[in-house]
Amino acid sequence: MQLLETLWDAEEGTEAFDQLDIMATLIDVYEKEHFPMAAPDPVQAILFRMEQAGLTQSDMTQYLGAVSKVSEVLNYQRGLSISMIRKLNAGLGIPLEILIQDYPLSKRAA
Repeated sequence: MQLLETLWDAEEGTEAFDQLDIMATLIDVYEKEHFPMAAPDPVQAILFRMEQAGLTQSDMTQYLGAVSKVSEVLNYQRGLSISMIRKLNAGLGIPLEILIQDYPLSKRAA
């Protein structure tokens, strides 16, 4: 960590920057191997993006439809349609590979 801290502000194109790049790559590989993170389900990804962007459920109507549909999607009562997936990807930048995942819906789903 001490070496990483000394290299942190290295200028691109320098030997120090190359060392920083190698260390960052090694750390990334180590973390992925020893501390893998599962991808979020689509609803978790939507909620995270909403939080990041300061969006409310009302703001989500442009992507998911009526407020009632927004509520149903965010409460795992309705699955995402192809149209919703396309709008969420284009408008909020949520990756398609996250949005197209299967995920369990609540037993209260219609």
